[in-house]
Amino acid sequence: MIQLEGLTKTFRTAEGTVEALKNVSLTVNDGDIYGIIGMSGAGKSTLVRCINLLERPTEGTVRIDGQDLCALDEAGLRKVRREISMVFQNFNLLAQRTCLKNICFPLELVGVKKKDAEARARALLELVGLPDKAESYPAQLSGGQKQRIAIARALATDPKVLLCDEATSALDPKTTHDILSLLGELHRKLGLTIILITHQMSVVEEICTRVAILDNGSVVEEGPVESVFSAPKSDAAKRLVFPDGYEELPITGTDQRRIRVVFRGTSTATAPLIARMAIEERILANILAASIKSISGKEYGSMLLEVKNEDELNRALRYLAAEPEIIAEEVSRDAASVL
Repeated sequence: MIQLEGLTKTFRTAEGTVEALKNVSLTVNDGDIYGIIGMSGAGKSTLVRCINLLERPTEGTVRIDGQDLCALDEAGLRKVRREISMVFQNFNLLAQRTCLKNICFPLELVGVKKKDAEARARALLELVGLPDKAESYPAQLSGGQKQRIAIARALATDPKVLLCDEATSALDPKTTHDILSLLGELHRKLGLTIILITHQMSVVEEICTRVAILDNGSVVEEGPVESVFSAPKSDAAKRLVFPDGYEELPITGTDQRRIRVVFRGTSTATAPLIARMAIEERILANILAASIKSISGKEYGSMLLEVKNEDELNRALRYLAAEPEIIAEEVSRDAASVL
């Protein structure tokens, strides 16, 4: 288990003090695939570097399995870091070493015999699906292949935790999917705890079990992926989840009312719910905006409806409340977020 408690990190610059992290507290359970997402400058990379103490927090503690990393000396920290590996956006492979030698490198640093290191490296090449690239150099590989080698290298010391800092940001969508599938497979086979730092919603939706939304150095929302993404509460989460729906839509009539409908993992999201309501209740609701996502095989999302008056509002709310896994609520006339 990874526990971050009151984590704060400040940097001194020529312009003054910058607070990159502000009192961040998170718990990542063993076996989680945990996403930390935020826009550029939110503090994501600083946070992940504090987890393995590449950056020492200004305040707060980092505990792994109950052990306070901030209290360890350099020797103790080196020992713990063998169980916490990292994968980077730009791969960070050594250009003058073959793929096999790149994977061997962390084993050499801890004194593993050459024969044993090479045997381990070949097994890892097999695991990431590149057994034929042992003697190739990084320059000869595609971006996806480079990241597979980087993942194999990260696994060389048999870590318990894998930190991925924007590991798919430099890849095209298909290659991103392939790398995420590989991470999912490694998670199942090896029992890894994986922390994914990303700004890509699709990455979190595809693979993560829990997510934290980071905004301006603070955690503004946290929970299971399906809960956060189906009904985001913070402004930062709404901007990430519904980037095309974060705007004000004018109400054209004085009596018109608006309803937010939230789908929380149900097949109803793909059924003609609003059409049924029109036939059964004679409510001709106008669909102003909608966004439906498939997460872990279930449908999640939100829809914004407009009805003519208070009577239709009340009847629509009663009708929608009877549907399983649906939340319906009136939206304030002054609400800035359509979803």
